[in-house]
Amino acid sequence: MELLGMRDIHKSFSGVPVLRGVSLSVQEGEVHALLGENGAGKSTLMNILTGAYACDSGAVTFAGSDITNASIKQVEDAGIAFVHQELNLFNDLLAYENIFLGQELTNRFGSLDKGKMISQANDLFTRLGVDIDPCALVDDLKPSEKQLLEISRALFRSARLLILDEPTTALNTEEVEHLFSIVRGLRKGGTSFIFISHKMPEIFELCDSYTILRNGSFIKSGRIADTTPAEATSLMVGASMEQRGSWQSRDLGDEVLRLEGYSGNGFHDVDLSVRRGEVIGLTGLKGCGSSELMQTLFGVMRPSGGVASVSGTKLHGGSIHEAMRAGVAMLPADRKENSVVPDMSLLENMCLSEQVLSARSLPISRGREEERFEHYKKLLGIKAPSADANINSLSGGNQQKVFIARWLNTDANVLLLDNPTQGIDVGAKAEIYRLILGLAEAGKTVLINTLEIPELKEVADTCYVFYEGEVVKALPHDQIDERTVMLYSTNSLATA
Repeated sequence: MELLGMRDIHKSFSGVPVLRGVSLSVQEGEVHALLGENGAGKSTLMNILTGAYACDSGAVTFAGSDITNASIKQVEDAGIAFVHQELNLFNDLLAYENIFLGQELTNRFGSLDKGKMISQANDLFTRLGVDIDPCALVDDLKPSEKQLLEISRALFRSARLLILDEPTTALNTEEVEHLFSIVRGLRKGGTSFIFISHKMPEIFELCDSYTILRNGSFIKSGRIADTTPAEATSLMVGASMEQRGSWQSRDLGDEVLRLEGYSGNGFHDVDLSVRRGEVIGLTGLKGCGSSELMQTLFGVMRPSGGVASVSGTKLHGGSIHEAMRAGVAMLPADRKENSVVPDMSLLENMCLSEQVLSARSLPISRGREEERFEHYKKLLGIKAPSADANINSLSGGNQQKVFIARWLNTDANVLLLDNPTQGIDVGAKAEIYRLILGLAEAGKTVLINTLEIPELKEVADTCYVFYEGEVVKALPHDQIDERTVMLYSTNSLATA
């Protein structure tokens, strides 16, 4: 029996069509995969469903009632919850306080009944098989626990349909399986899910049915059992997947970045020499220290020992401004927390870093900034209606391009890219890979940190494998493969 029906949905922004007659049908007690590249229209469709946007035309029904262009509260009251990739929890509140936020229980004297709320939260966690202390500070929870807390909050509010947007991005294999077991249990009880993911193995393991969007248009719906990952991917990109591998050896310039015995929080005694036009990959198990190395190089954290120099100039460390002035730029792993300024336009987001560096120079020239934006929009292939569009109107892949433009606009020579394709689909990933290689060809020095080994095979000249904060192996491009990297990442061949 159909629970959700979205029929012939149209939506435009500033006269630019984003959705063209899209339909989606979700049955009771099923997990429905919503597939498509970044920019295909998935986020816009879900924002229409949850009341964040109004559609231009079309109809939405839920549980037999018309909810077309309902408000966010009306949608929530109807039983639809959106668990975003960037979780919407209050880190400075306790777990139970997040669950009851806006629906607090009071005693007969009108005071908060903390005991009853803690008890009910604990009962909810037990019923779902979630091991979270109701009185734990959310900021102290692991990413997987935050994900489950968000789902628990939605179910506490009697959600019949949960939208899960890239829910496994920050989870390890064991945590993913735990999440999936909870989803399967809820599905048996009649709860429905819309599952948004770019990881095909997860789609085919968990989902019952699918809908594919491409360039704002409906392409196909069907049962997962009746298709294959290759077919679904081809429908997403509009053709058979081209071979993404475009790495080629290239002539490298002089040394740009040198690390000698460099140590800090989470890593130690790193020796590294990187040349102009070189792409270096950093990898290892989660928490291996490679991300902390990047953050320390960029001045987010202070080093505890060793030397780091850029183009012969020593970095004292602990200062982002010092790193920026030395020509170092960083694309952090968490877009929402550390890159996106949600109330600003694309132009304002792009120009932020350059404005910091030129704060004591001449006044800001709107015309010059617009020229720079158009230059990088064309260079990086940013799909955006105008410089004045809000950053949140773009897909994840296009947001990443804006943030890369932010740093190219400072004329940075050393680019630190921490998990740059997180939450980005296969097509957008291929564009990012080509962009990285193009930047290297143009003489930029690039360090990319990622847990995805195929990603390193696409772009890295050399891969440095970390284990417990230490570089245990440097692999040239022709030796980068998942088996070899995993052996060193787990210390199985650290002494080889």
